[in-house]
Amino acid sequence: MNKQQLIEQIRVKKSFLCVGLDTDIEKIPEHLLTEEDPVFAFNQQIIDATAPYCVAYKPNLAFYESLGVKGMIAFERTITYLKKNYPEHFIIADAKRGDIGNTSSMYARTFFKEYNVDALTIAPYMGEDSVSPFLEYPDKWVVLLALTSNKGSHDFQLTEDCKGERLFEKVMRKSQEWATTENMMYVVGATQGKMLKDIRKIAPNHFLLVPGVGAQGGSLQEVCKYGMTKNCGLLVNSSRGIIYAGHDKDFAKAAAQKAKELQQEMAIELTNIEER
Repeated sequence: MNKQQLIEQIRVKKSFLCVGLDTDIEKIPEHLLTEEDPVFAFNQQIIDATAPYCVAYKPNLAFYESLGVKGMIAFERTITYLKKNYPEHFIIADAKRGDIGNTSSMYARTFFKEYNVDALTIAPYMGEDSVSPFLEYPDKWVVLLALTSNKGSHDFQLTEDCKGERLFEKVMRKSQEWATTENMMYVVGATQGKMLKDIRKIAPNHFLLVPGVGAQGGSLQEVCKYGMTKNCGLLVNSSRGIIYAGHDKDFAKAAAQKAKELQQEMAIELTNIEER
């Protein structure tokens, strides 16, 4: 999916919601545990319920890898199900890969050729040669970690050099030498709301993947105020706040309601940007 196709989906659906499929087998409704593949059974119902209200899905690999082979089968089945039944949805594998070039080439082959997802989250710490292998695939996206929503982000990301440039700013400026707005996004946590102002000074036209709205307490309105562009430029992710909204046999219905509520808020924000 290229940038224009993503923008078009946002306009059609009046949504920039990304649903995070952080599926923990210890948190899914108990009745699903009798299924042959409980994780996929849960994902399938969540996807069917929330698809009308979102434009993207983001399975987090840690939740699948923790179950070994069975978990990776569930991950692969989830990707296959999305591509077959909801091909208009953008798929981000949240794997946070990043290693020396040869290893990155294998990671890129895994996710972009074998699983054929649209985007992959990447850690930039090892520099250009750890990121460039992921940029060799047409119409695939690197989602580079920039300013994350966790407490520990302050340990390194906000560290200033002798010129007063913070590390996340250096990462964003340098990485724009490697890629364009057509194949690179940045992760910026919703809990860093007002910092989006500084982000947009460096990357005015890049898409931002913004986790942290919902369970982590990030404000959608603040994110939009400081981060939205004329083409939206945002994918706002909610994971636990949607997929664990319900805990009984009606869990998918509860997830749909939460996704719908967020979509309705997003529609208002998109209308506001059009009227400016």
